[in-house]
Amino acid sequence: MNESRRKPGYKTREEVDFVIVGSGAAGGVLAKELSANGFSVVVLEQGPYRTAADFKHDEMEIMFQNELMDHPGWSDPQTFRQSESDTATAPQGGPPPALYARGVGGSSVHFTANYWRFHQSDFKERSLLGPMEGTGFADWPISYAELEPYYTKVEWECGVSGQPGPFEAPRSKPYPLPPLPVKSSGVLFEQGARAVGLHPQPAPMAILSKPYKGRPACVHCGFCMGFGCEMNAKSSTLASMIPLAEATGRCEIRPLSTVYKIRTNDAGRVTEVAYLDASGREQAQKAKAVILSANGAETPRLLLMSASGRFPDGLANSSGVVGKYLMGNGHSVTQAAFEQPLNEFKSVQVTRIVHDFYEHDPARGFYGGGGLDARPFLDSTPIMFALAGLPPGAPRWGADFKKMLRHYFTRKMSVLGSTTSVPLARNNITLDPTLKDAKGRPAIRMTYMDHEDDLAMATFLQDRAVEILKAAGAAEIWRDPVEGGTVHAHLLGTCRMGDDPETSVVDRYHRSHDIANLFICDGSSFVSSGRGQPTMTIQALAFRAADHITRFARAGEI
Repeated sequence: MNESRRKPGYKTREEVDFVIVGSGAAGGVLAKELSANGFSVVVLEQGPYRTAADFKHDEMEIMFQNELMDHPGWSDPQTFRQSESDTATAPQGGPPPALYARGVGGSSVHFTANYWRFHQSDFKERSLLGPMEGTGFADWPISYAELEPYYTKVEWECGVSGQPGPFEAPRSKPYPLPPLPVKSSGVLFEQGARAVGLHPQPAPMAILSKPYKGRPACVHCGFCMGFGCEMNAKSSTLASMIPLAEATGRCEIRPLSTVYKIRTNDAGRVTEVAYLDASGREQAQKAKAVILSANGAETPRLLLMSASGRFPDGLANSSGVVGKYLMGNGHSVTQAAFEQPLNEFKSVQVTRIVHDFYEHDPARGFYGGGGLDARPFLDSTPIMFALAGLPPGAPRWGADFKKMLRHYFTRKMSVLGSTTSVPLARNNITLDPTLKDAKGRPAIRMTYMDHEDDLAMATFLQDRAVEILKAAGAAEIWRDPVEGGTVHAHLLGTCRMGDDPETSVVDRYHRSHDIANLFICDGSSFVSSGRGQPTMTIQALAFRAADHITRFARAGEI
């Protein structure tokens, strides 16, 4: 895994300028920006330091044995329940409730790489639409205009391929790379969408369509979603940001370092970050300031685990909302088979999207908006297809099963609907009161039940997907059930941003309201969920946060 060639650059008792917890979409950007701005930075990452040469197409290890997701040193279980009146239980087999990668680059290593910008409305829907009773529906304290330069920075510094579409928010610069080549699913989706009066567009993807900044273009291997990229064509922070951070000589990436507590002094300032090293030994890194970028489940877990006499409810939690308002984005899946081969197992997941339904429309009778995209989805690889790719009622063994696999594997595609997720206090991340990991840390406990409008919007998009697939000439169409989610890869809103310290955890600059030298920047900072693809916004927020944190540090305000 190459940890051995990255020797520690800083002593743990030596006070560095910043400790960043997590090296994913936000942490990788912050590491690069702050070290490039002249600060000493230590990044603590609980997973290993893999490089492109370490990635593989082994379905069993990656998809079923969770090689990229499990803690590399010990068992770290999670529990789930739908409501606080239920008893949370750990899932037996299958993915954990909070789904994320562990390793340098975080989930940007194994994500699909859809890179939609938010629209202007996403930041001010509460003002536009009014309150939603029983929810935490609120405006962001920042606007799209404030974030737009940083969206552009993500596209040009990380590498995003795309082409502006008819419903996009204003942009100051074109994409740096042209769209990736269209797949069969994209062609059929585009034809069907146009036939029913919609406006399909090339999908913006954080995957290189051409060589860029010393990295090669995509080779269309087909192993994108859930897998690391052995070509470095996927614009993960591992490929695009971490090398630049290390090149400054001021950033140390410290893998296999599992944080368990943020310590504070009598003045209520953060002084050091305690963690377990690769051997399970307790260590602590001193720092002038700390930035949590561990994701929307791990960040609130760590704040709650850092409770003390001065902060009895956890760090940065005077508002009582740390861990609350978890949003996961709603989804629906519609599947179809065609008479002729499509060969969807090749290339990237998505090449065409439809955003006609992005904005809220009161005529629908429920809140929400979203987008549609065409893709192979979970069954783009052979074993996953054998488990989930055939129509309902298909045989699961024998000659007929094999015959259907041969037919459908090359002829099938899916349409994914991605929607808003209403912020609800009842949906949250807390510490499980009984279950602990192998080192005694309380397990993540997720409580989650979709709002009825989320399910209605997902069903609405599924209806539109059926119309598109019929117009495209599908021979068969079937729907996956639209049900409440129990597994979430988008972990948003649990340390929300806001101007009011009584209702939010961080201010508009990602500084915690309670502790002047503690910052939080990842999906947990979100106030609303957007329409299903949050990673680009996470990175834009990180670039913006780095500018403001740099300003504070240089002014002596941290």
